[in-house]
Amino acid sequence: MENVEAAFRNIHQDLIDGCREGDQKAQFQVYKLYYKAMFNTSLRIVNDDMEAEDVMQEAFLSAFEKINTYSGTVSFGAWLKRIVVNRSLDALGKRKAIFEDIENHVGIRDDSSDDAAYREELNTKVEEVKAAIERLPEGYRVILSLYLIEGYDHDEIAEMLNISSSTSRSQLSRAKQKLVGEIRNKKINE
Repeated sequence: MENVEAAFRNIHQDLIDGCREGDQKAQFQVYKLYYKAMFNTSLRIVNDDMEAEDVMQEAFLSAFEKINTYSGTVSFGAWLKRIVVNRSLDALGKRKAIFEDIENHVGIRDDSSDDAAYREELNTKVEEVKAAIERLPEGYRVILSLYLIEGYDHDEIAEMLNISSSTSRSQLSRAKQKLVGEIRNKKINE
């Protein structure tokens, strides 16, 4: 019977091993392999090219310093992405991102299950959606990116942002509403 907790076998295990030994060539190869994806992850959260670049650089340095803590139970990319997300959230924290608590709001409706809204969202061009996401307030943009794009669940988001799961859910609901509103407003103004 196989061990359920067996380590994840990375396709670039030789490079990871090289990084553990302090091999700068291996570090550079890992950087080249993951740079673009990690930059895009950070950019979706911080919404600023220069800041995303800084965050990503810091994340790689941190990953290489702490590579011995990588246990291999998840892919190296997932481990690195978590570092990038945490660093990106730290950068936002420095900007004093405000995450509202659901208890502070009365009468919030979640229209996300409305079929017409779904059809409208599906028919919208990808670039318009990206631009609309960039225009969202920071708190909404972060929750939307972490949930829809990065694939974290509400419990993970709550832990990362030090908020409750219900706050994550309410922020996502409001972010979706705001996103649809941004897209509609853009179409009306064109």
